Amino acid sequence: MTPTIFEPMNMTTAESLLKEAKRLFDQLGLAFFLRHGTCLGAVRDKAFIEWDDDLDLGSVTGLHGLTEEKVYEAAEFFKNHGYSAEVIDSELHLSVDLKKSGVQMDWTCYRIIDGNIYQWPVVKIPARLHENLKPIEFLGETFHVPNPPEEYLTLKYGPDWMTPKKAGEFEQEVLDLMEESKSSENSENVLQLANQRDNERHTGSIKVLGFDGNPAAGADVSLAATTVLTGLERSKTNEHGYVYFRLPEEACYVVSVSAENRSEILYLEELEPGIDYIYQPDINHSSGRANALVPSNE
Repeated sequence: MTPTIFEPMNMTTAESLLKEAKRLFDQLGLAFFLRHGTCLGAVRDKAFIEWDDDLDLGSVTGLHGLTEEKVYEAAEFFKNHGYSAEVIDSELHLSVDLKKSGVQMDWTCYRIIDGNIYQWPVVKIPARLHENLKPIEFLGETFHVPNPPEEYLTLKYGPDWMTPKKAGEFEQEVLDLMEESKSSENSENVLQLANQRDNERHTGSIKVLGFDGNPAAGADVSLAATTVLTGLERSKTNEHGYVYFRLPEEACYVVSVSAENRSEILYLEELEPGIDYIYQPDINHSSGRANALVPSNE
């Protein structure tokens, strides 16, 4: 599988699609809010972030009359207006991948779990921030954001959220805001990561290579599921460049690798138990890659 490289979206097209999406949601009578980088840009910069690669919209099932049935109905409605639409059901949310005119729009409908929702990768955000959404002026129209947006953006991006970051710089800060994994080692449905193989627990591995193709010993690796409530696991590679994992299920994961004075966040890796993977950096791309881990032939 060839890795996907995310490129900045066409901002003119993105503005047009966001305004069109607002009209469609209004016709459906569904409330939504700006989230992630779209919210950050709207609140902080009054514009899209120049390197952003998609539009991020959100809703919360159980709030504002939204049901899971309505999510599927809305996906069909968007299809009828020229969008490709795919609904992905996971433990934490229903994610609707929408695309039109070459611009990706992710509408994520979060499930409330113990009073919270969990945003990428698995950052806990109180559901109360989405009960009375705040209207803001953006692109000449009124959109809604979590309320208060300052609390949301601090939880999502840390206290330094007002400082603009370059592509590839903010992802590690977001990972650092995640809770560490607290699952019992005896649980059968848990995420685990270590640099020594336990044949009774581990179901696969990641071999980290350097630019020269040789194993990278002592590399820092972080692993977290983006669709399952697992927490964040960390380990260093062993002398042969390996870390070993147990995955709770086949799903999308975020993988962070720091080696040879270079770090990369792979925030959309489709991994499954029972597979050994290889990571190798790309000298031309230090960020924006997806599905960059390849199955090992060893």
